Amino acid sequence: MTTMKLSIVLSTHQAGFHAVAFKGDFVENVAKIAALGYDGVELAIRDPRLVDGEQLLGVLANYNLEVPAIGTGQAWGEEGLSFTDPDEDVRRAAIQRVREHVPFASYAGAVIIIGLLRGIVKPGVSHRQAYDWLVEALRACSEAARPAGVRLALEPINRYETTLVNTVAQGLQLIADVGADNFGLLLDTFHMNIEEPSIEESIRAAGGHIFHFHVADSNRWYPGAGHIDFASVFAALRETGYEGYISGEFMPVPDADTAARRAIAYLRAL
Repeated sequence: MTTMKLSIVLSTHQAGFHAVAFKGDFVENVAKIAALGYDGVELAIRDPRLVDGEQLLGVLANYNLEVPAIGTGQAWGEEGLSFTDPDEDVRRAAIQRVREHVPFASYAGAVIIIGLLRGIVKPGVSHRQAYDWLVEALRACSEAARPAGVRLALEPINRYETTLVNTVAQGLQLIADVGADNFGLLLDTFHMNIEEPSIEESIRAAGGHIFHFHVADSNRWYPGAGHIDFASVFAALRETGYEGYISGEFMPVPDADTAARRAIAYLRAL
């Protein structure tokens, strides 16, 4: 990482998920993010059929902003889609939704993020069965994305939100089980602070499988507001040869503008 490329999460629609810093008027938010000095925006898109990808990229190009990644979590949060639902139609719809993200992701050069779209282990479903469905879905999605040169990144998420893939070690096992070269991991410092004995050691273990990187502090506020040692985290990330974006996904506290401003000031100072 010669110079750190910084992005922040921006939802294309109003969203219920609290850790999206910016939502609401798209153009206004893009202008603000660019003015703060960010290099890109990570777009949270619930349904790619509801957005005009070319128009979005046009707006971003006006402000010299890239799209490093596309978040899919709202399909879970607002519609309940997941790879591990006991209902086969729901599982199929979740896979189809990822396929629909591929053309825009290819056009934008963005990674498709699989966060809570992977689902949870629902009552009456064994962990093994849920995991098998997850592997099957990720194989199908990776296969659909490969011809377009698109990569998928699954995010290990803390145990309070799902029991499916909480740690980097579990993520690496999943990569081995899926067996697709365009499938890797998105690491998030907030979740890692809960689940990993050592954030730095886990980053080194993930190595070249890190496709995208989220930052939020220990309290899920902007970096610098909690106790994570980001200088040490980034040193470990540099060791892996990671050259992608560092993307802010944190709560809009005290408000979105202040959080985004404090985050970039803190990260640039590092």
